[in-house]
Amino acid sequence: MKISCIQMDMKLSAPDENFSRASALIESACADGCDVCVLPETWNTGFFPRDGLSDMSDGAGQRVKAEIGGLAKKYGVNIVAGSVADLREGRVYNTSYIFDRSGNCIASYDKTHLFTPMGEHRYFASGASLTDFYLDKKRCGILICYDIRFPEAARTLCAEKRLDVLFVVSQWPRVRAAQLETLTKARAVENQMFLALCNSCATAGDTVYGGGSAIYDPLGNVLARAGEEQEIICADCDMSITDGIRSSINVFADRRRELYSI
Repeated sequence: MKISCIQMDMKLSAPDENFSRASALIESACADGCDVCVLPETWNTGFFPRDGLSDMSDGAGQRVKAEIGGLAKKYGVNIVAGSVADLREGRVYNTSYIFDRSGNCIASYDKTHLFTPMGEHRYFASGASLTDFYLDKKRCGILICYDIRFPEAARTLCAEKRLDVLFVVSQWPRVRAAQLETLTKARAVENQMFLALCNSCATAGDTVYGGGSAIYDPLGNVLARAGEEQEIICADCDMSITDGIRSSINVFADRRRELYSI
């Protein structure tokens, strides 16, 4: 599975401009050949405008389904469409939509852990469940930014579902970039899966985002890593290695569930 992470520089409070930029970057990634394109968190609005957020949000994913889903169908590519500010039934969610090669929306996920230090919980509603899905017959999951600080979420997905790939989409600031690297590598190693991190970059409001998007194999080896500017990284992920890793160090069989209280 060839995965392309689109480390996008988005403009705060400018959905039209951001949709145009995302579409162009997806087209560039497809021109180089990939099986899966990945966008960062809340790329439609940036993270995140306090004034007029509802008006700028997508409406039940209608626009992302039409435009990004349309690109998935046009190019015959799977797209993990990062996440968007998404208005549903009067509440704004931080929502990821996933599209298969035919442009069908096969899954969605509402961010479950909202970033209280920036007041995300005052503007967004939190999701109530985790999500897994299949892309090209490989079992995948998704977490959004702050979710990665909660190892219970990734382990819940992997212990029960045995993910092949975990996608992590984020708007993670440069000041804490080293923490993001540590957290994502740890999740890949402890759950013995590929992990594709797609972060944003540049400045939105008062926050400088750190880039550093990366693709890890199940041993924590870096297959591709971005710098701090807008760019597309790509890596071929050989899914055939996962079974060998899990059988040689079988952490899932050796877990002591009776000891764990969380």
